[in-house]
Amino acid sequence: MTRSDSTPDLMWDEVAESFDPELMGTLPDLYVPDTATEHWQALLDLVAESDWKHEYIEGTTPRAVPSAAHVLARPRDAECPQLRVWPAEDMLAIFRFLSDEEIDFDIDLREIQGQDRLDAFCDFLRRLGRHLAKPVVMCPEGAYDRPVLGYDPVLDRVRVPRD
Repeated sequence: MTRSDSTPDLMWDEVAESFDPELMGTLPDLYVPDTATEHWQALLDLVAESDWKHEYIEGTTPRAVPSAAHVLARPRDAECPQLRVWPAEDMLAIFRFLSDEEIDFDIDLREIQGQDRLDAFCDFLRRLGRHLAKPVVMCPEGAYDRPVLGYDPVLDRVRVPRD
């Protein structure tokens, strides 16, 4: 099933509570489950091919974006690098290379307020999920067991999970 890119995945009035920093925490947990090094590389390729502003940082030093295999092969005691991606103006996603088994990232909910910003956020999740052919899940900060929304690759849209 393919959706029309002109139809919003979510309506702000129906999901505003999921974007309330007081309820969700400022930085909810977003992740792509069941990944491997090739998924991280696909993420790096997507970012390089997109029009998104981005930077790769080790510690406090910006560097050229290496291969995913190189980043994930760093010593266990090495500092965790970040890939900072701006999918829209004033909307920052921070990817942390914690493990090859899951792609983890944060977005500040204060940057996603209102329908236009929600549409930009959903577009970002959709592009990421489509490219990886994987779900992208958002949970309240520190509550991986309570997904509030995510990209569903079968439906090809961002949706609120139904019990």
